[in-house]
Amino acid sequence: MLMSVDADLIRALADPLRLRIVTLLARETLCTTHLVEETGARQTNLSNHLRVLRDAGVVDTEPCGRFTYYRLRPEIFAALADRFGELAETARATAAADVKRACP
Repeated sequence: MLMSVDADLIRALADPLRLRIVTLLARETLCTTHLVEETGARQTNLSNHLRVLRDAGVVDTEPCGRFTYYRLRPEIFAALADRFGELAETARATAAADVKRACP
């Protein structure tokens, strides 16, 4: 069963703009200015979404002069992938057991 922290993470990633941000950050570390250019979102809206991603533990920040750069935390996605992998294995085992117990 998924833990609540995973549910919070999934909720954070469920928003289309946040998912776009994550997709962009998977390729490279970017500052807010670059993310505004890439997404077309307003800076204030983007900052709010980045705060949600920071609070969910998805991104880290790195100040550089007057800019703040954002990068993904790959271990968060690896843990989530492991969790879904466990669910898939459990579902496979359950499906195989159900076939064996099928009604005649």
